[in-house]
Amino acid sequence: MTGIVSPVRGMNDVLPAQIAPWQQLEAATRTLFAGYGYEEVRLPLVEHTELFKRSIGEFTDIVEKEMYTFQDSGGDSLTLRPEATAGVVRAAITNGLLRGARLKLWTAGPMFRHERPQKGRYRQFHQIDVEALGFPGPDIDAEMIAMTARLWKVLGIDRVRLKLNSLGTAEARRVYREKLVDYFRAHEDVLDEDSRRRLGGNPLRILDSKNPAMQAMLSGAPLLTEHLDPESRDHFAQLTGALTAMGIPFTIEPRLVRGLDYYSRTVFEWVTDALGAQDAVCSGGRYDGLIEQLGGEPTPAIGFAMGVERVTELMQLAGSVTSAPSADVFVVAVGERAGTAGLALAEQLRDALPGVKVHVNLGGGNFKAQFRRADRSGAQVALVLGDDELARGVAQVKPLRQEAGQTECPLAELPAVLRRSIAS
Repeated sequence: MTGIVSPVRGMNDVLPAQIAPWQQLEAATRTLFAGYGYEEVRLPLVEHTELFKRSIGEFTDIVEKEMYTFQDSGGDSLTLRPEATAGVVRAAITNGLLRGARLKLWTAGPMFRHERPQKGRYRQFHQIDVEALGFPGPDIDAEMIAMTARLWKVLGIDRVRLKLNSLGTAEARRVYREKLVDYFRAHEDVLDEDSRRRLGGNPLRILDSKNPAMQAMLSGAPLLTEHLDPESRDHFAQLTGALTAMGIPFTIEPRLVRGLDYYSRTVFEWVTDALGAQDAVCSGGRYDGLIEQLGGEPTPAIGFAMGVERVTELMQLAGSVTSAPSADVFVVAVGERAGTAGLALAEQLRDALPGVKVHVNLGGGNFKAQFRRADRSGAQVALVLGDDELARGVAQVKPLRQEAGQTECPLAELPAVLRRSIAS
């Protein structure tokens, strides 16, 4: 059989020309999260299917329609992770990390959902996920949201706005759920097929429907904020007060319910008007009951995830992507002896100048062709080696981004000269 094997639909390559905003985002989040006391964890891509059924909820679209689930040779049902929170919680429980501790953790990587691919929504997509375990008060909610607000500033993104809601306790939601079901049953003739299915499982998800024919009916549905328990109402008031004190604007959105069953109390979303229909950039909330639900001790928790593909697109739209050149120094070597000497010189420069990117011309080529490669590399300086230079123990130093002449430099003095040239 011959022919090209295509990539799986909805699973995309990220090529060198596209990688700069990804690397910039990863570097920014790593630095920012460390400043707030978060530590990195790296987790398996595959978990037991039961983990997601118990955490996300059996009546969610993710579990019912979108998970990549398979049976391994041992007969176990396994699933490619569709989100990261359940895996972080599982890791904390099974590795004994809780036991009264307070943890700030983050992880990043690919997630998998079998959805219809479209702009901003893929079958393999990437998330940066942040979780704080063991913190009961609204102060951690406020700090976590402030951290995301700071990230947008660091990345130069301004076309985002914050939506907030509170889902209250499980008991408050149970009472609200009954009122919501009664309301939807009275308007069942307006419900679409998906909403009728959700009515018996997770009726709150009906509030998320984008079906235009249902919007008038949904606008009259009971509001969860009207049925909050006093403790949740106070928690939410303290959160909004803290955000106001920090100067972080927000909109209270009573119909923001989030798509996963494990959320309680605070839920939030950063949304944008810059990406079309896929407007959610970063979403999260509290899940105070999930750790106990998965077999751990009762532990309050909150977290969020942001979509890497969407954030990097916002960075590009904002013009805030800064891509460093692939090289700082390019060694042009003319002749066989110079080619070998150029490799040795490059290693010496890498030893003497850690962090400086030194590229060597490989594969031969005449003088003109090598300088074209040097220019395309983005290097600031070209070093020219030939038989004459080798015999005299020197290299020609040619600035590539400045109107300056070529100079000759002894090989032993190159590190100092290059350090000054690159810094300028």
